[in-house]
Amino acid sequence: MNIDIKLHKKDLPHEIKFSDKIAVDCEFTGLNINRDRLCVIQISSGKDDAHIIQFDKDDYNAPNLKAVLGNKSINKIFHFARADLLFIKKYLEISVVNVNCTKIMSKIARSYSDKHGLKDLIKEFTNIDISKQLQTSDFGGNLTDKQLKYCAQDVVYLHKIYDALKKILERENRIDLY
Repeated sequence: MNIDIKLHKKDLPHEIKFSDKIAVDCEFTGLNINRDRLCVIQISSGKDDAHIIQFDKDDYNAPNLKAVLGNKSINKIFHFARADLLFIKKYLEISVVNVNCTKIMSKIARSYSDKHGLKDLIKEFTNIDISKQLQTSDFGGNLTDKQLKYCAQDVVYLHKIYDALKKILERENRIDLY
């Protein structure tokens, strides 16, 4: 798959518009909200694209990105949303609305499995085996091409995963439980 990767510094350009569904993920310097910081937010429209917004550690004023994340008419698909939403709330000072989490969807829909990680879901629903090796790399400095590709892979498959999980939830009459 060829992914159209665009790196944006500090904010999403105002001319970029999204339809009613986007996939979102974040990268941090670690998982401790009191010590670590939000470095990157990546977004995919579902059209083999990834918009990667890299923040300046002293400036999280990103009005275009905040408008997208706060837009009630856009469904935001995350995987393991809890951590991402916590960092977004602290650093961007907004509450993201209209959120779906593929990890929670997977736990309810795929009771036949104990593997609910993103790598496992990508493999099951797209038959693509991605590497998560760069998950613990330094996203606080200049990003390498490998890191950009890693960021893109974390969002580009979420639309297919979301759609597949939603079908299972509906088929198994668990959508209301979700």
